[in-house]
Amino acid sequence: MKLLKSLIIITIFTVVLTSCKKQEKEVVTNKEEIVNISKEKEAIFSVMQAYKDAIQNLTTDGTFELFTPEATIFEQGKAEGTYKEYINHHLGPELGHFKSFTFSDYGINTTVSLPYAYTTEKYVYTIVLKGDKAKGVKERTIKSKGVATSILQKIDGNWKIIHSHTSFKKLKP
Repeated sequence: MKLLKSLIIITIFTVVLTSCKKQEKEVVTNKEEIVNISKEKEAIFSVMQAYKDAIQNLTTDGTFELFTPEATIFEQGKAEGTYKEYINHHLGPELGHFKSFTFSDYGINTTVSLPYAYTTEKYVYTIVLKGDKAKGVKERTIKSKGVATSILQKIDGNWKIIHSHTSFKKLKP
């Protein structure tokens, strides 16, 4: 009797295990596609470059398309909210005070794990703040070493930033 129960349990276990393996193989086969990681990295770099270029041009024009509406932004240990909130309450007003904003010593690393990607950026940025003679404020330059991490998601064939976190350390003049 014990032997019969053991044989029945082993048979059921084998049937279930075999069935699961067949289903798993079918699912993988149906979802299989060839992905060119180099091309994906180029597309991601283009998104990150477009954002960097806009900032260097002291504008946010065209940047909203680079982020999802729910994208979260963190800067210097502070939660800035969505990208729209960050632009409206932080970066947008700041850009009006800048004479120039330039990146140098720029480097980016990208890891792709579809449908997501993760970037790390290192750079030095130099901001020249506008002077205001009427207020007695002189033009001044700020130079900082910065890092950023971003998470992107491929949505409808396009890479979009869904999370960004930047931090910096001011460099001595």
